[in-house]
Amino acid sequence: MEALTRFMDEKLAGPMTKLANQKHLRALRDGMVATLPIIIVGSFFLIIGGNLPLPADWGLQIFLKANAAAIVLPYRLSMGIMALYATFGIGHSLAESYDLDGLSGGIIATLAFLLTFTPVNVPADLQAGVAGWVLPMGNLGGGGMFVAIVTSMLGVEIFRFTDRSGLKIKMPEQVPTSVTRSFEAIFPTAIILIVFGAITYWLGFNWHTFISQLVSPLVSAADSYGSVMLQTFLNSFFWVFGIHGASIVGNIARPIWVVLLEQNQTLLAAGQPLQTIASEPFFQWFIYIGGSGATLGLAIAMVTVGKSSFSKQLGKTVFVPALFNINEPLMFGTPIVMNPILMIPFVVTPLILGTIAWFATSWGLVSKVSTIAPWTLPGPIGALMATGFDWRAAVLNIILIVIATLCYIPFFKIYDKSLLAEEQGN
Repeated sequence: MEALTRFMDEKLAGPMTKLANQKHLRALRDGMVATLPIIIVGSFFLIIGGNLPLPADWGLQIFLKANAAAIVLPYRLSMGIMALYATFGIGHSLAESYDLDGLSGGIIATLAFLLTFTPVNVPADLQAGVAGWVLPMGNLGGGGMFVAIVTSMLGVEIFRFTDRSGLKIKMPEQVPTSVTRSFEAIFPTAIILIVFGAITYWLGFNWHTFISQLVSPLVSAADSYGSVMLQTFLNSFFWVFGIHGASIVGNIARPIWVVLLEQNQTLLAAGQPLQTIASEPFFQWFIYIGGSGATLGLAIAMVTVGKSSFSKQLGKTVFVPALFNINEPLMFGTPIVMNPILMIPFVVTPLILGTIAWFATSWGLVSKVSTIAPWTLPGPIGALMATGFDWRAAVLNIILIVIATLCYIPFFKIYDKSLLAEEQGN
């Protein structure tokens, strides 16, 4: 154990921390996280628009079905074009990490992304009398997320190159800062317009088809039982050595989670069966119940079977936060980090929960997730909302909490017995 701890501290902790703080990965995290309010709120319009689990003959359901097209419009302009919002967030964050103007970075990144689209000229709509150029909406959502990531970073790197090489218009000091920054962005803007425009329109390169073909095997592999187990294990494994596993795994997996979720939402909007399982809400409500390691089970164990004064007092302190998926007091108060007894259920319990939840979902016993519910909701409520108000998901969440508690109890009793012995001076 000491050798493993030394290895993790000397060989892995440093590189993993550097990986989590790498500029591009951090920008990717910031940009994706910035879209979460849009995803959470926007996706509920999709559920309300005729997808609530209500009897078909109810007046409310009839009204929602009849007006579904209008009700779903906020979803289409929020969650439906989330890649556009993520592009600005990624560009803003990456530019600031290079000490460049964040606003200019976000705009340049958005420009680079939009230059991968080829507008279609449509004839006049007979009813609306509107004609003109339109963008393909599908690639503005999850379908274009990987293109958004690549082009936003390329755009900011061009911005950085022009800044470092001095290829920019310098204004006198008396000129307002906002004006100066606008002129400094002229050269990178011109380069992006010419280069991206030439690649897309003159060379006829299809960014979306090319990158989609590259990442499609990765997305397919991510939506598998093996991938769920690997992500779950790595999250817990890093945490027990004091490395923020959720940050490392989330930074890499979140773009894929968003794509998988968007695929389900597109199918839901079209009235077709959902296909994907392993998007972020699946992990949130069926695996990481109470936080990484499914530690709500440990909090319940402390409150119910704890005998030492330390466990009883800590249990009262951490139970309510754990109920709302905040487990830092538990992680470092118990502690779980570097604890040879509690690290075992911390790693194993989520794997058990993930296995049960995966097969329950794949066998159709529980609906697949279709929206992101606020992560601070108690588990059953969050699971209910994430699956389009499927009551079976709430029941499964409760069952998994019970299983997590049973997994933690025997190990906690061993740890609690040692604490009690210390308190009694033995």
